[in-house]
Amino acid sequence: MAREYSRQERVGDYLQRELALLIQRELRDPRIGMVSITGVDVSRDLAHARVFFTRIGSDSAEDAENAVAALNGATGFLRSSLARDASMRTVPRLRFQFDSSVGRGRDLAALISAASAADAKHHSDENPDVVADEARPAQPDEEA
Repeated sequence: MAREYSRQERVGDYLQRELALLIQRELRDPRIGMVSITGVDVSRDLAHARVFFTRIGSDSAEDAENAVAALNGATGFLRSSLARDASMRTVPRLRFQFDSSVGRGRDLAALISAASAADAKHHSDENPDVVADEARPAQPDEEA
């Protein structure tokens, strides 16, 4: 049976789509910059919503402090714009938070790549003949 798609999730998805458009088209604050809405968590009573975003050029919350302040300052405008377009009884109160998971993921990927390269270098220095034999495909007459 299909998983139920709760009202909470539907409202969160709607807010994510609409906020992304509103921020891109309507907000003109230079402190915001290029912002991408990565997720919206809506409370069970639909009264509050945490909006997670990333910003190009910002990998930590400290780098994005100005953008957080600007977005949280524009919540009144964003809520009124959402209320005009939405068919909801009330629009949740918005609170913007910087999403550092993207930067953390990029750092982890770099660490994994560095560890993989170091491991490959270590193995090639240790056994150069074994690595060369493993890289060469087996010939039909050598099998036995």
